[in-house]
Amino acid sequence: MSHRAATVESVLLSDVVAASDSVRASASRKVKIAGLAELLSRAESGELMPVVAWISGELPQGRLGAGWRTVAGIEVEPAPASTLTVAAVDQALTELAAVAGSGSVARRRELLTALLARATDAERAFLIRLLTGELRQGALTAIVAEAVAEAADVPAELVRRAYMLSGRLPVTAAAAISGGAEALSAFRLEVGRPIQPMLASPGATLDDVLGEFAGDVSVEHKLDGARIQVHRNGSRVWVFTRTLRDITSGVPELVQLVSELPCDSVVLDGETLALTDSGRPRPFQETMSRFAADPASEEPRLTVKSSRELLLHPYFFDCLHLDGRDLLDAPLRERRVALAKVAGAQMIPALIDPEPEAVAEYFDGALAAGHEGIMIKSLSAPYAAGRRGRAWQKIKPAHTLDLVVLGAEWGYGRRTGYLSNLHLGARDPHGGDPIMVGKTFKGLTDALLHWQTAEFPRHERARDGNTVYLWPELVVEIALDGVQTSSRYPGGVALRFARVVRYRPDKEPAQADTIDAVRALMPAGPPATATA
Repeated sequence: MSHRAATVESVLLSDVVAASDSVRASASRKVKIAGLAELLSRAESGELMPVVAWISGELPQGRLGAGWRTVAGIEVEPAPASTLTVAAVDQALTELAAVAGSGSVARRRELLTALLARATDAERAFLIRLLTGELRQGALTAIVAEAVAEAADVPAELVRRAYMLSGRLPVTAAAAISGGAEALSAFRLEVGRPIQPMLASPGATLDDVLGEFAGDVSVEHKLDGARIQVHRNGSRVWVFTRTLRDITSGVPELVQLVSELPCDSVVLDGETLALTDSGRPRPFQETMSRFAADPASEEPRLTVKSSRELLLHPYFFDCLHLDGRDLLDAPLRERRVALAKVAGAQMIPALIDPEPEAVAEYFDGALAAGHEGIMIKSLSAPYAAGRRGRAWQKIKPAHTLDLVVLGAEWGYGRRTGYLSNLHLGARDPHGGDPIMVGKTFKGLTDALLHWQTAEFPRHERARDGNTVYLWPELVVEIALDGVQTSSRYPGGVALRFARVVRYRPDKEPAQADTIDAVRALMPAGPPATATA
């Protein structure tokens, strides 16, 4: 039986704020889920989708062109009492998203001022965190998905699979609440609608991973590119990023290639990267320059080059649909046959069922060719969209983690005047604030120092004499030699010999590595005194 009450009243923004605060305050996953389920059970049909989006840290309207710099500059007296309804806030954000053209900056500010003037202090703080992306962290989406299952009284696995296929948790929640298990089971892969990508876990050693899979593997180059998912239905082609953003209009060379594949409909998963004239991969930041966000969004930006200056080359490693047949549940061995049939010339190089000696040589060859390392995948596993399981494992020459930048200290000596020493945080799997695990200034090139100093003030939360503290919006890839016990940081661990590899504008803070992943690199397991 659903938790929905027989009669419901309009849900206030303050109800959402209270539920969100309870999630942040509790360490108990069960308590978090129960609190969110109670909120969802009270939401009317028109309120449910925005509520689910907000407590997941998302905006149904997408980017609004109003980042921290805009929002933080608005000063209004807080409302004395909570009167804002979910419907009123959603309407205001929809109006804000529609603003464009001449005078749009002033109009956005006017609309935001009107909205924040109706909010209490607590509601204003929540709206600012929502608008600037600060809520988009932790295992929030997974917790909300389980809360949807509890509110609708359906199995959590059904919700997760429907979410994977729909790509939108609010849509999934609406189906679960209104139609239960039957509505969730009706979700299918739809060509033109992106699905959550399958993710890989870090592998220990070649021998360990090959032993785990008993040799039944595909071994592929791990390219230093940008994840893409391409869909084609007849003459219509779509290209999506790792975060399911539609970038079709910005990658005409990929659209042209996919439109010429020998099929009527297809969904492919892969990577794309820019190459030098000699065929070696260009730096990751150059590839990502073709994926830059709209400057009005106030998101991290890179210098954009046209497709004529920087051609992207696709390398596909999976086929999820081909000519009317969905392949998500088929084993990788079968999906590779379909991939070879439709896009053989664009497949990532791979070894199938190799001997261990061949894998070791292949790993060395991948590094020599300028790639990150290799991927080892179980040939018998289905495509577990949206999951970071053991069926795909990545092997790199050193430990790397994707961490959140929490702040930066002003440099000295030759770095005087530049924001340099980074404060690094791991994601809290329970949905709390990122947990600091170390600092580093190593690996920062002059170009990155210039970029950080110009970009970080756009994400500024506070500052003191020597440090600029940031909202948790930027993800950076860090190489390290290991992890050690430390009482200096709240997670009870610290990074050893950490150095910057690159920034990850293709990743959201919710995709950063967790404190559990950091602790897993401890030689003898996590410290007994570590706290989240």
